[in-house]
Parts: sequence; C-alpha cells; structure tokens
Amino acid sequence: MEPDKKRLKIALIAPTQAESKDLRLQIQPEPHEEPKIISQGELHGKSIIFSHCGVGKVNAAHTATLILENYDVDLLLLFGIAGTYSGAIGDVVVAESENYGEEGVLTEDGWKPMEFTGFPLLKNEKEYYNTFPMDADLVRFTISVSKDTGFNVKSGNFVTVSQCSGTHESGEILKKRFNSLCENMEGAAVAHICALYGMPMIEIRGISNIVEERALKNWNIPLAVSHCNKAVSEVVKRLK
Repeated sequence: MEPDKKRLKIALIAPTQAESKDLRLQIQPEPHEEPKIISQGELHGKSIIFSHCGVGKVNAAHTATLILENYDVDLLLLFGIAGTYSGAIGDVVVAESENYGEEGVLTEDGWKPMEFTGFPLLKNEKEYYNTFPMDADLVRFTISVSKDTGFNVKSGNFVTVSQCSGTHESGEILKKRFNSLCENMEGAAVAHICALYGMPMIEIRGISNIVEERALKNWNIPLAVSHCNKAVSEVVKRLK
C-alpha cells in the first residue's frame, strides 16, 4: 500500500471475546469486551476502532454499519475462527472472496445462486449476487505478512453460513458450491457492508476445526485464536 500522510485508522471487528483476547491486550487502552460497544485506541502507532459484533450475519452487518457511519476509518479488518474444508487446525487463512452460502433458490434441479433470481444483493457500480471479492493487493500483502510471521497460510474463497456444517457431507456441498476453503458466520455480511460503503476490507481467520462429523474434542480454538491474533497484530503493524 502507498504511504499515507495521515495516521492510518483501522477498524477491527471480531465476533466474540474468545476470538480476540490476545489482540485486545495489545490495544491501548484495552477495549471493552461487551458486544456492540465500540472502543477507540492505538495499536502499533495506528488509530484503532474496535468492537465485538456478536455471532451471525445480522450482528456483523449491524456493527460494521455502526462503525462506518460514525467513525472515519481507512480500512476494516474482520478476524476470528473458522472451520476448514481442506486445511489443518492452526492454519491462518486469508479471504480472497466472501460468499453467501445459502442465499438463493432450492429447486428440483438443486440449489441455485442469487443470479438465478435476477436480483443482486447489492448494485452500485457493479452487481453483487452471492460473491464479494476482496482487494487483490491487500490479499497479497496479508498473505505475505502472515507467512513472514511463521504460520502455515492459505488463501481462498470463504463461505458465510447461517447453519454451520456439522457433517462432512454438508461441508462438501458448500466446498463445491463456491470452491471454498472454509466457512464462518459473519464474513459475507461485513464484506457486503464494506462494498456498500466503498471500504477496503481484510479478513483473517484461524482454523479451529475440520468440517466433518461434529466433535468438539477434536477442535483447538485456543490455537486458532492465538495464530489469528498474532497474524492480525503483524498486519496492523506493517500497514502503511
């Protein structure tokens, strides 16, 4: 990114307290833990707007809208955990696009995306149906920084769901639907709002589980959070 003459202002959003605890300790003053409370602080010399949005698309879109309507920010960074269709627990993953996984039509010939209806979810200078692409330069930058931090990093298409995949079979459906890397419950809604406001966005997640028959004993949320938070911290440090 080109150097900015003014201090960069970054909005950081995580769904829950558990997904941000390592990073919160680095922000001064430490931000509020309660969802929907927007805090201001500093991290690595950058001006930070921080909030937990809560779980799910509506909560995420609401918080992103509150921030973009009321604060002057240059970039929004969404982070948290995700389940992967093809990866390993502890991977750091970077979104190349966010996709609404379920918006569309279920027909006798199978599921059809929003293009089938003829109604875009957003129309400005372009039409957005299920897919919201990320800025390619920011994606490359985020991948590079995360790799430099020492993590196994993957990038690809993320899927945002209302119903999490609790079986291998349901995960395979969504994996094939968008050639997807992983799933979460907030990303497409935040990307939708960012596209509406013309706000650049980065999404970084740590992989907490493999999408298979649901067994929490096989998950490692602390590892996913630790890796994700370290990657986010380093990305914020190196943004200019």
